[in-house]
Amino acid sequence: MLYRINQNIIFLLLLVVIQVPQLSYADYSKHEKAIELIDSLVKEHGFDKASLTAIFAGAEKKDSILEAIARPAEKRLEWFEYRKIFITKDRIEKGQAFIETYLKDLLRAEKQFGVPKEIIAAIIGVETRYGQNKGSYRVIDALSTLGFDYPPRSKFFSSELKHALLLAKEQGFDINEMKGSYAGAMGYGQFIPSSYRHYAIDFEGDKVADILTNPVDAIGSVANYFSEHKWVSGKPVAFLLSEKDLGRNYTDYTAKGLKPGFLIGDMRKSGIKVPATLSSDDAAKIQNYVLESGEENWLTLDNFYVITRYNHSHLYAMAVYQLAKELGLPQ
Repeated sequence: MLYRINQNIIFLLLLVVIQVPQLSYADYSKHEKAIELIDSLVKEHGFDKASLTAIFAGAEKKDSILEAIARPAEKRLEWFEYRKIFITKDRIEKGQAFIETYLKDLLRAEKQFGVPKEIIAAIIGVETRYGQNKGSYRVIDALSTLGFDYPPRSKFFSSELKHALLLAKEQGFDINEMKGSYAGAMGYGQFIPSSYRHYAIDFEGDKVADILTNPVDAIGSVANYFSEHKWVSGKPVAFLLSEKDLGRNYTDYTAKGLKPGFLIGDMRKSGIKVPATLSSDDAAKIQNYVLESGEENWLTLDNFYVITRYNHSHLYAMAVYQLAKELGLPQ
């Protein structure tokens, strides 16, 4: 009788183990690349080896991150699908409220860096819905997973992991508490760690560049990022071209890539009707966007290219631009 009871207990325990979802843990402190990184940080930057080892021992491999990075929206959606995500009534209304709340800081950033307040607000709106969705992954988990278990971009994410640890040390953050996207991007403007270290600024005056929780620092940091990537104040971003504007040979000016590599003067000579306000020496390209029915063709300029330095996608740049227009950006 006792034997049967024990058998039943064992069976029930096994059933519980099978049915409970198994968490994916990986003791990265024993990973060859982690050991190399730890040694580098200790030698070059004065980190404590035991503390770093403990951090990596507690880092978790996240299969959901590996699944997410394999299917980025910019590569699987057409423009009309992508637009529906970001150009919504809710996001526009929240953007208007954000501008109203932080108007003084946005105008100060606009004056100091030459970047329109609507562009700054649109970036924060597209990235995190004005701070409502800054990411729920621990940065240490995200960057360890991608740096050590994602061979296609292991070198890049290992470098970002190093930057994240240096950032935490420099700003006095707890690396175990820092959260962000599946790719390790953080805060209102979703800066990856290297961008955080290079472009984030203290815009409030408290001697800490905190874009994780401080929207004022985020506003200044986004503006600084655009300024450093050569945003030109007062210059246009893009123009919608009608079918009559295109002419016969417009496809000659739709080369792959994001950089505007053609001269407005040459476009005019080929019969493309572009705004008279543009100089013949201005660089541009024509970008095609797929609609639910038909397509649109946009003339994109240098400032449009600057937006793609934030996220290397013409869909992303157009979403930011169109949201900024909804928020009041003049052409």
